[in-house]
Amino acid sequence: MTEIQVGVVDVYVIRPSTWQVLVLQRATNTRCPGSWETVHGHIEGHEPPEAAAMREVREETGLDVERLYNVTVQPFYLHRYKAVQLAVVFTAFVADGHEVKLGPEHQQSEWLTVDQALARYTWPRSRAALNDIVDLLHAGDAGVVEDVLRVR
Repeated sequence: MTEIQVGVVDVYVIRPSTWQVLVLQRATNTRCPGSWETVHGHIEGHEPPEAAAMREVREETGLDVERLYNVTVQPFYLHRYKAVQLAVVFTAFVADGHEVKLGPEHQQSEWLTVDQALARYTWPRSRAALNDIVDLLHAGDAGVVEDVLRVR
């Protein structure tokens, strides 16, 4: 039987002053070596997805989140586990001028324009999520839907 699990978060880290997007390249000793992605990680125990998003940004980049928005949910299938995994997708706005400190899962990071990030991402669902983020948050906030999308 195939299970459905809300087990991961994807967090798109953005500098809102310049609309630069942080992209991360997977290390050679991890899954999908060399692929380019956003912050991605597991939800631990009874942790709410937004807490996992904040933790994963700190662990994978060393950056502090100033504002956090929920954006969408992306499904994908893990055939090894016979499970459909749901990734809760967030946008994290961070301040300029802070150095990225990569965790062991990544070997490189770059701040890119939206168009450059769209071209760099390995996964099509990453491009779709970033397009949703631009549509919803292009003004630097969620406008009339701020009350339902802003988590922090």
